[in-house]
Amino acid sequence: MRYGKFENTARGSRSRPQVAWCGLLLAIGIAVAGVAHGLGSGANRGARTEQLSFQVNDDRMTVSVAGRPQVYLYGVIDADAPQRFEALVRSGKIPAGSDIYLNSPSGDLAAGLALGRLFRASSMATHLGTPRRTGRAGYQGIKAAFCTGACAYAYFGGLYRWAPTGNDHIGLTRDHVQAATSSGSPLAEPAAGELDAYLKDMGIEPGRLAAMLTSAADSPVWLSADQMTASGLANNGRLPLTAKTVLLPPMPSLELDQDDRSGSHRLVLQCRPGNVTLTAYDFVGKTRAREIVSRATRSYFEVNQQEVLTEQHDGASVVDGAVVITRPYPPTELVDLLSAQTIGAWVGGRTSAFRDGFAIKLYPARDAIKDYYEACWRVAPWPARQKTAKHG
Repeated sequence: MRYGKFENTARGSRSRPQVAWCGLLLAIGIAVAGVAHGLGSGANRGARTEQLSFQVNDDRMTVSVAGRPQVYLYGVIDADAPQRFEALVRSGKIPAGSDIYLNSPSGDLAAGLALGRLFRASSMATHLGTPRRTGRAGYQGIKAAFCTGACAYAYFGGLYRWAPTGNDHIGLTRDHVQAATSSGSPLAEPAAGELDAYLKDMGIEPGRLAAMLTSAADSPVWLSADQMTASGLANNGRLPLTAKTVLLPPMPSLELDQDDRSGSHRLVLQCRPGNVTLTAYDFVGKTRAREIVSRATRSYFEVNQQEVLTEQHDGASVVDGAVVITRPYPPTELVDLLSAQTIGAWVGGRTSAFRDGFAIKLYPARDAIKDYYEACWRVAPWPARQKTAKHG
């Protein structure tokens, strides 16, 4: 259903004639869609994208496959775009936690910041992408998405931010502000310091971003996926890993916490004289945790994607809305964690089709793991002959 610049995909199924007709239009129109509606046509931009448009895909198939609605924002980010977007959020047409796909070549920077704050307030995830092609009159996306200026700063508002893939591009200029919209109207620049404050609120260090912008002030710097992930501009669905340590005897401990798009996860290593225990918590809610445990036929850990500490049947339990797996950990194998890349905890079913759990990348916590290992060594859970062999 379309309402001006807002399009909501139908929740119900189409009739067979409609499906056939849409399929035919897609087949014959794909070759000309990029020309008819491409961002490269200035005349077309003036006719079609002088105002940001929204497409909400919340049909059952989309939600089943993606896990949440997909919302496409495309065209010029105009000054009123945040108010229209917020109205759709308040009405429930755009739910909290939705996936936001951006495709905008220009726009009002202050409006881009306001959109980003709305994304963050509703824990939304940001991607680059073009709207779905449809058989109806109206916008038909092209394969590549471009997100520059105001769009890039709106993208930074995502709680989870996916780096561009394929032919999609995201870019910024040194002066942070495009001089004009596609129609030539000057844009107002936010107050001094507002842009840096916004970036810090989004967990981005302004200085690191500025260092990446090495071109002329009015020429966009196109950021690669590797640059974005290495600098923290994109997190690909994972928030920063946090590590907490208790290093004093008699029970040194290490706790690793990771929030990602699938939920919250925790690993705890605790060292006592004579033994070490490893416990995993996968916080999925009581109902989901009970479902997972009821279907499980085994549980196990993985180190560097290699299965270890496998236990059949009763190896997992439900505690306060979390799937919990706990095992004695061989003390002599603690040294392997100093160089391990990943560690994870999983439950599996009768077939390989069912597996539920998580994996954590350990490199951000390398120093904490080393400190814990040394503290655990002082508590001495190793037998004397093994202690000499491993650390002598």
